[in-house]
Amino acid sequence: MTEFNSTSLNNALTTLGSILQDRHTHFEIVAIGGGGLLLLGMITRPTKDVDVVAMIDKGNFVSAKHLPKLLLDAIAEVGIALRLGKNWINTGPSDLFTMGLPEGFASRMSTRHYKGLTLHLAGRFDQICFKLYAAVDQGPESKHFTDLKSLKPTPTELEEAAIWCKTHDVSDNFASNLAEALAAFKN
Repeated sequence: MTEFNSTSLNNALTTLGSILQDRHTHFEIVAIGGGGLLLLGMITRPTKDVDVVAMIDKGNFVSAKHLPKLLLDAIAEVGIALRLGKNWINTGPSDLFTMGLPEGFASRMSTRHYKGLTLHLAGRFDQICFKLYAAVDQGPESKHFTDLKSLKPTPTELEEAAIWCKTHDVSDNFASNLAEALAAFKN
């Protein structure tokens, strides 16, 4: 699987948007994670995919768990043509949408247009929430922890992100791991 830098990721999305436009269709997706951070210039490390948390249909957020066939076909074609692999658009994070996005998420999104594709990118605070959640799961040596540090969250932002994270996993084990992650972040 190819790793993207900002330029190659923009090229892949431009190609996808052109194919969609040529087919007289348009989709709106909402991205989080490393791909979104890379496109916004908040990180420079390469990424393997674009993490899609939701779609927008007629102005409403909807699940991205099962993308429409027209979109899936175009994603697959771009993946083959550019040798990106079939999972360069990753809908795994769509479970986060089902569990609930941080309050005010929509008001903090940035939007990019690629002809037949509109890409909404999670805002910095929302990325702090998602990266803290992932860092708790994967530990202080993970790319998520490194990305979180790159976002330079304030103590207040970390506290608010921790509150959001606790709504997604109420187990004692998660609470303990969250406390450890926050302690490691301060060091």
